[in-house]
Amino acid sequence: MTGFSDWLRGRCEAEWTAVVTHPFALAITTGSVPDAAMRHYLEQDFRFVDAFTALLGAAVASADTFEARVPYGRFLGQVATTEETTYFHRALAELGGRLDAPPEPVTAAFVRLMDEVRARQDYPLIAAVLCVAEWCYLGWASRAREPLPERFVHREWIELHEGAEFRAWVAFLRGELDRLGAGLDEPRRAEVLDVFRRAVELEKAFFDMAGSDMAS
Repeated sequence: MTGFSDWLRGRCEAEWTAVVTHPFALAITTGSVPDAAMRHYLEQDFRFVDAFTALLGAAVASADTFEARVPYGRFLGQVATTEETTYFHRALAELGGRLDAPPEPVTAAFVRLMDEVRARQDYPLIAAVLCVAEWCYLGWASRAREPLPERFVHREWIELHEGAEFRAWVAFLRGELDRLGAGLDEPRRAEVLDVFRRAVELEKAFFDMAGSDMAS
């Protein structure tokens, strides 16, 4: 039987596939993104860190079981204090980028979606947005082939979104959606799907924005 997470992805499969096979994402896996394009992409991605951290906090607060709160809390600590924020500082310093770059329209729209579901404290919706953000990044990063790019700005970004620990995190998020979905009626499933689809569409628009730098 198909789980709820697969059901959600299947309802926006074309957009999902466009994200995980996006030319810009695949260029990261080969280390072929020009510095200016990678700088702009990371400057914009860094704009999500605060909203994403707050959303993880909302997941801790709104999750319906203690067993669910623990992984969220653990990952919250990693995002807020360790390797991901450290990577941004190092990579943007290497590329001559800014930590305070103004957000592009798609970046602002994605932050608004995160803030919207956080403010509602609606756990299934929070889980849906988090799952999209992490699962689709695993989707493109898992397409990287050895040897990974030598330059750390590409290699470490791939490694942050691949590997056993990150796969377990994505499996947890999918498992939560599967568990929650089993108890939702059709109107609630449709509500979660709407948020899931909006998040996927914003991911695609974000990579389209980044990819436009390579085409210009």
